[in-house]
Amino acid sequence: MKDQQDQINIELDEKTAEGIYSNLAIINHSSSEFVLDFVSIMPGIPKAKVKSRIVLTPQHAKRLLKAIGENIHRFEIAHGEIKDTEQPPIPLNFGPAGQA
Repeated sequence: MKDQQDQINIELDEKTAEGIYSNLAIINHSSSEFVLDFVSIMPGIPKAKVKSRIVLTPQHAKRLLKAIGENIHRFEIAHGEIKDTEQPPIPLNFGPAGQA
């Protein structure tokens, strides 16, 4: 019976299930939180908007880093190495300096 009490029912509505495309992540942090802003930049358009913002505790940010690393490892075993292509720096006029 304990296993049933420990389960969480997670729901995903149709709009959220569609997802949001992002080709840039801007990451900032304070002593108590990490802020991840996801942006979609289009070629030739000098303005872009933040499409989604996720705020995490430092502990959750570290767990996310580990989970992404593990998933990239499994992906590369199945599909080969993900090549990191060189891209020109994107000039950002957006709050404090962050890293993608």
